[in-house]
Amino acid sequence: MQIQNEKHMSVLNVPVEMPIAELEKQINAQLKGLIYEDDSYEDEGNDNLKAKVWKLSDIRVSAQDSTFLFDVPIKIWVSAGYKISPMGFTMSGYKDTEFAMRIRFISKIHVTPDWRVVSATQVDSYDWISEPSVKVAGFSIPIKSMVSRLLNKNFEKITKAIDEQVGKNIELKKYVQEAWDLARQPVLLSEEYDTWLVVVPTSVVMTPLVARNKLLYTSIGLKGYTQTVTSKNKPDATSSSKLPDLQIVDKVPENFRVGLISTITYQDAARLAKNKLMGETFTFGGDRYAVQITNIEMYGQEDMLIIKAGLKGSINGDIYLRGIPHYDPQTRMLSLKHLDYDLDTRSVIFRTASWLLQSTFSRMIEKKMVFPVGDQIEEARKKIQQTLTHYQVTKGVELNGSLTDITPDRVYLTPKHIYAIVFATGKVNLKIEGLI
Repeated sequence: MQIQNEKHMSVLNVPVEMPIAELEKQINAQLKGLIYEDDSYEDEGNDNLKAKVWKLSDIRVSAQDSTFLFDVPIKIWVSAGYKISPMGFTMSGYKDTEFAMRIRFISKIHVTPDWRVVSATQVDSYDWISEPSVKVAGFSIPIKSMVSRLLNKNFEKITKAIDEQVGKNIELKKYVQEAWDLARQPVLLSEEYDTWLVVVPTSVVMTPLVARNKLLYTSIGLKGYTQTVTSKNKPDATSSSKLPDLQIVDKVPENFRVGLISTITYQDAARLAKNKLMGETFTFGGDRYAVQITNIEMYGQEDMLIIKAGLKGSINGDIYLRGIPHYDPQTRMLSLKHLDYDLDTRSVIFRTASWLLQSTFSRMIEKKMVFPVGDQIEEARKKIQQTLTHYQVTKGVELNGSLTDITPDRVYLTPKHIYAIVFATGKVNLKIEGLI
């Protein structure tokens, strides 16, 4: 028989904080030098222009909520063909000019179910830092309007380059995969009681990316079932190693539950009961009948605790009682509910000692059958809390959390032990270097 405690849904929180300055740094490192080049006078419907666009200085990134603003200073070189006829003379050729401008792009960023970070960037506005100017024989060529048309046609190439860099530099999947793999590994909670925390992750949820105070935020939740397993050997890793599709939610739940186990052997429970009951005389029927308990043994039978009690006095021999074990979180005691004679014992004493059936003997025994196990549970809670306080799972990965409320689950009977299970609830975060 194993402890088959119910699984409880929990959420392991993975907070994400990325400085926007880091995103800005990475984009500038990747997006540099020549951004765009048009080396033909004949393309774009024979526009008679050649152009090159460079990043002039660092791109500035700012954000609010889910909207990003990219301020991109660029330098542009243009070679423009001209044909003029001053005073009846036709003049033609090519003239070069360089100028600078600042373009502002607005971008919306989201994460797809397959973990790709996608941005949709559009031009918001642009200003001339220095305007283009080409003059031939004192005549100005209208290059500014030509350049504006050129840029309007090719802004898509610049926005595409920005979107590619955003997708490359906000990488979530590899970190969440690491958290998923770590969550699947059982954690030893208590060497003394061979207790392991086993998490079976089932899904991943995430809040939309939001920018506040120069930081990019999101919260990732690994949802799964928690179990407390008693085993001398480390249990096998649970669930599939494949990271499931992402689910976007408005809020990641913060509830985490873990079972705390206390254990007592049947021999120890019987010894404690003997200390309270052996030698005590119980009288019934106006003192006409009296019995003493000579021995007590205990064992489990499915969900029932069986008590074998030896009696001497008005009745001699063994009787069997059965009750439901129960943990009371108020008294922190393991006790019995509905203690009564088993059917065979009831049949025998009905024929030979009916006065025992009519007495409150079973109720008196029930009141004595209390066992202190609260200290074990409190010790388990303290050890788990220590494990959850700045626990270095591996290099760059820290587990941190707190357990607050304690609620009883149930009592389990195995061939050798009585286990009382309670659940501690709280909040647990997994911090991964690079994500925060």
